[in-house]
Amino acid sequence: MRSLFLAWQASDGSPSGRAWFPVGLLEAAPERSDYRFRYIRGAMKAQQEVGFEPLLAFPDFKRDYRSERLFPLFENRVLSPKRRDFGDYIEWLDLDRDRADPIAILSVSGGQRMTDNLEVFPKVSADAEGHFRVRFFLHGVRHLDEQAVNRAIDMQSGDPLRVMVELNNPATRLAVSLFTDDYRMIGWAPRYLIGDLIASLARNPEIEAKVARVNVDAPLNQRVLIEYNGRMPEGVEPMSGPDFKPLID
Repeated sequence: MRSLFLAWQASDGSPSGRAWFPVGLLEAAPERSDYRFRYIRGAMKAQQEVGFEPLLAFPDFKRDYRSERLFPLFENRVLSPKRRDFGDYIEWLDLDRDRADPIAILSVSGGQRMTDNLEVFPKVSADAEGHFRVRFFLHGVRHLDEQAVNRAIDMQSGDPLRVMVELNNPATRLAVSLFTDDYRMIGWAPRYLIGDLIASLARNPEIEAKVARVNVDAPLNQRVLIEYNGRMPEGVEPMSGPDFKPLID
């Protein structure tokens, strides 16, 4: 089974600001027509802190949702293969078209839509020695000045990046920012990775971050694809904290 988490963003004016919370877990085996969705403890945290309520598509926090096809909430976040620009879209994600099923697409694209405050992200897995690899689109580019944006899109595939931890980011407090090799800031890692990235940096600073792909014609939020390779502390699995635990077995 492949696993994706669903994240929800609080609205403006909430006590936590526009904070993101992991709220659900999708497990999928498309080859067996087997799909499962459960809420996770992050949903309870979001409810307690900012009043998160169950989604219309999944109205019961304590239900184990099963289906033989991908749930519409996720399916509707994938561009239709019938679209003329589908080939360009798959190329932006740096995926092999023959293997680009909806789960693979959502793992990279994030499935964001202008009409809601949800985002999808993959469960990161580490090997026996703690090594992991994750790909994501550069976040926060729209908050940078024009010079920084231009620098980001002028980069080439394979260009190395420097990784830095912010302890007092005004929006999220903790943040992981990315810089060019000559220390020009170009954006941030996704918020859902912050905890694991900081854990990997603190104990095993064996990291490599680089530009995987630059999509000059793509929307700004899919312009620069990043690849990050790191190593978790011994005995620690990525995304295994309390917030990621399902509410039911």
